[in-house]
Amino acid sequence: MPAASVRRGARSAASSAGRLVAIAVICALVTVPLWPVLTAAFLPGAPGGRQGGGGPLAGIIATFTFTPALTWLGNSLLVATTTTAVAIVIAAPAAYALSRGRGRLVAAFSLVLFVVQSLPVVVLVIPLFVLFAGAGLVDSLGGLTIIYIGLSVAVAVWMLTAAVDTVPVRLEESAWLDGCSVLGSFVRVVLPSCWPGIVSTAIYCFLLTWNDYLVALVFIKSNALYTLPIGLQAARTPGLVLVIVIPPLLIFGLLNRYFSVGGIAGSLADR
Repeated sequence: MPAASVRRGARSAASSAGRLVAIAVICALVTVPLWPVLTAAFLPGAPGGRQGGGGPLAGIIATFTFTPALTWLGNSLLVATTTTAVAIVIAAPAAYALSRGRGRLVAAFSLVLFVVQSLPVVVLVIPLFVLFAGAGLVDSLGGLTIIYIGLSVAVAVWMLTAAVDTVPVRLEESAWLDGCSVLGSFVRVVLPSCWPGIVSTAIYCFLLTWNDYLVALVFIKSNALYTLPIGLQAARTPGLVLVIVIPPLLIFGLLNRYFSVGGIAGSLADR
């Protein structure tokens, strides 16, 4: 093997190792605030000063033994997944209309969305509470989900509009020539082509709901209906931190391979 190839290989290996070290250092610095909490989650003991069993998982076992953590986890998953699914179903057609439509009505709709997503959540909490109290939707997971959908849709429409803008109209025109309707081209051409944008939007909507504390604190009063952020404040046990952190990590790990934009380029290869 030539010496030049050996040197290039050594430089490439050194560069890769340097990047890995840099990534590891950055991750370690970013997660510093979590270290004390995660350490405490594995220590013996139980919420409320009660004594749990020993062993490295004593704190985690005590969390599920002395708190309704599984119930809170189920509530959070139900609300977050429902919000994400409904928000995507509503936002996708709206984003397509904003991306392809022209006219004053479309411009006005875009302005309304911009204003809505710019409003702080705290401004909307009191009017929504009065409205939902009159409808009997306070202290209800259904009412909480409706609020989260309303808070998520505006941003989801903007994110998906940017994704649809990257899909050339030529692809749809080709589908129309092949006999597809507008709805058919939207479902068969546009949605698959902007799949990475859909995944990104879905993750955003999920995390927005999963991490929320203020809205859930105002609208949920029953212990059995708590979501995980409220449960963490009520139980004050470090073990719940792991329960909150693990699902988002799993989602990012499973969906990471879908963050790609290569599909559109392949579709345009011969056009």
